[in-house]
Amino acid sequence: MAMDPINEEHLHIGEKALPPENLLQVVVQVFEALGDETRTKILYAIRKQEMSVRDLSILIGVSESAISHQLKYLKTRHLVKSRRDGNVINYKLSFRHLSAVLKEAEYYADHLKSKLPDHPYREDE
Repeated sequence: MAMDPINEEHLHIGEKALPPENLLQVVVQVFEALGDETRTKILYAIRKQEMSVRDLSILIGVSESAISHQLKYLKTRHLVKSRRDGNVINYKLSFRHLSAVLKEAEYYADHLKSKLPDHPYREDE
């Protein structure tokens, strides 16, 4: 059943705002990864330095097995990468862009928590 748009101009702008399907799928994967508290804590912990499974386990308070499982999930989605140092494998963010995503999410959460208004709209956004 075809429907007529209420506002053709808004529909056109909305269509242009959507990313290509292949990029959209990656964005969805990133937000799915952030949807788990343990994974998000891991990403925060390795924002500024690499860390081992053992140190992540101690910091986050879950078993090394659970950390390894979550790191595998993050690695298959290209969010973390590893580097072997003798018997120890250290993990860090794959791309610095992810650090900016986490920071923006914090800003958003702070605005909600503090009941701050949104930033003024800019045409280039």
